[in-house]
Amino acid sequence: MTPSPTETLLDLRGLACPLPVLKAHRTLKSLPSGAKLRVLATDRASVADFQAFCRETGHALVAFSEDGETLSFVIRRKLDTAVSSPVTE
Repeated sequence: MTPSPTETLLDLRGLACPLPVLKAHRTLKSLPSGAKLRVLATDRASVADFQAFCRETGHALVAFSEDGETLSFVIRRKLDTAVSSPVTE
């Protein structure tokens, strides 16, 4: 599973809940708004964990697939909606 050039790959195979979601969250915070993160995991609990994580944080779970034991999640970082207002004096 090779990520596209516009994705960041995070290989978390072998880690158990809650580490895949926690490490993905940390990585997403360092990515620009709208960036995609592909997470590889083997913990079956990650399926429900990433669905809940995306629902609660506003990130989008745009793809999910399985290849043998490996689960692949593609998450798009939520768009930053903070708009700076001009300073008026």
